[in-house]
Amino acid sequence: MTLERWQKVSEWPMIGAALLFLGAYSVQVIADLPDNEGIWADELVWVAWAIFLVDYVVRLWLAPSRGRWFVRNLYELPILALPALRPLRLLRLVTLLKVVHSRAGNALRGKLLMYVLGSAAMLIYCGALAVLDAEQNEPGANIKNFGDAMWWALTTITTVGYGDHYPVTTIGRFAAAGLMVAGIAVLGVVTASIASWLVENVSAETAARTTERALDAIEALDEPLEQQIRSLNEQVARLTAMLEAMDLKGR
Repeated sequence: MTLERWQKVSEWPMIGAALLFLGAYSVQVIADLPDNEGIWADELVWVAWAIFLVDYVVRLWLAPSRGRWFVRNLYELPILALPALRPLRLLRLVTLLKVVHSRAGNALRGKLLMYVLGSAAMLIYCGALAVLDAEQNEPGANIKNFGDAMWWALTTITTVGYGDHYPVTTIGRFAAAGLMVAGIAVLGVVTASIASWLVENVSAETAARTTERALDAIEALDEPLEQQIRSLNEQVARLTAMLEAMDLKGR
């Protein structure tokens, strides 16, 4: 089996593993379950982690150049190895956006809209989870519940930044930095899409008005032309009649 074949076959299983991780991780973080009550969620997280690990090992094994593949995908190793970086495993959900993109139809605007909305929703939710996981049990933290985390993520990704909630831990600040960078990219796509839509509509309206004015001008010219043609026809008829009369007299 080739690497491309494995990636195609494992696409939906990896999406399922990412969603499993997202669900279990959400319960762990939002409910803030004690260790003795959250064993089942922790086990689901470990199951998802095991699936990610198997996928990583298989892709490394099937890579044509393992050394080059390892270097290019070096970021995946600490994500799998370090528990503190487990929120980054949510990046597996990017695969889901690819699938949504392929099902969005042929309309470029429809695909772009699906990408933007899906990316924004995923970034806000995952960013809120990541920062809440890092902050909620830390002394001096001001992000204590999921509502605070969602509010913080929304104000951060939109670059509003009221400052009423902010991360105080190192991991929380790394999550904030990632959300800021990703938010700028998403907002850039939104701004470009709106600008493109406005330019397209204005261009279409301008073209329609130009065409209408040209048709009005042609219609305005039609009437004088018709009058001139009618006058010429009358003159030709009179000349024809005169010539016929002269011909009869000559005979």
